[in-house]
Amino acid sequence: MTAVGAPAARTFTLTLSCPDRVGIVAAVAGFLAGHGGWIVESSNHADAGSGWFFTRQVVLADSLPFDRAELVRRFADIADRFAMQWQVSDSAEPKRAVVLVSLQDHCLYDLLHRWKARDFAFDIACVISNHDTLRGFVEWHGIPYFHVPVTADNGEAAHAEVLRLYREHRGDVMVLARYMRILPPAVCAALPGRILNIHHSFLPSFVGARPYHQAYERGVKLIGATCHYVSEELDAGPIVEQDVIRVDHGDSVEEMVKYGRDIERTVLARGLRYHCEDRVLLHGNKTIVFR
Repeated sequence: MTAVGAPAARTFTLTLSCPDRVGIVAAVAGFLAGHGGWIVESSNHADAGSGWFFTRQVVLADSLPFDRAELVRRFADIADRFAMQWQVSDSAEPKRAVVLVSLQDHCLYDLLHRWKARDFAFDIACVISNHDTLRGFVEWHGIPYFHVPVTADNGEAAHAEVLRLYREHRGDVMVLARYMRILPPAVCAALPGRILNIHHSFLPSFVGARPYHQAYERGVKLIGATCHYVSEELDAGPIVEQDVIRVDHGDSVEEMVKYGRDIERTVLARGLRYHCEDRVLLHGNKTIVFR
């Protein structure tokens, strides 16, 4: 057991997917064990419908006689043999989130709190907004803040600047924390599987704008929020996390919005955590999430 306040042990996380066949688990586990690797987490999933296999293996870094680069080099032969799509991450290098926000601040505040409290391992590289309203609060945390106005006439150019800032600050994941603008196709195509959005409905219900108003008009008894990867099709990217809360005929739109803020915060935080801990594997428009 790790003592309270003690730093977590450094780990390497291997994630992969490939066509399913006999021998994958034995090859992966045998490779790690053969080099003295101490596996502390192991998750596997075989998808019968698609015939694909998915795994996430977490190994203590100091149990191996080599670094991440050498692990990658040595594992490449196994990866080629099984036609794997794979990667290895190092817990000593937390993922860098570039957070996009508009005027609503509840998701941003929650992420700043989790970052400051070290709720899970990630860094906030910078915050970008189409308004200047939240600059003081963000800069108080010592985080760079960039105001990139977006209008009906400059959307492509403005989001090209957003992408430039993302790359300049070495972003690993872009987080739309109630960023109330649609990213152009060029940005979506540049960062597949690396843009997380929080949509304030239980997708695929009520896509687009004003989902709480849509839910109210429809008289639903459950409202929710969805964290998903952004694709070129609006609110249709692979879903990472969802949650709901019960409402009834007596709840107004304003009350639904208030209830929804709580769900939005937690769902976005969980989605970002799963992404940063390499718990999400993409397969087409679906995700496998090893919680």
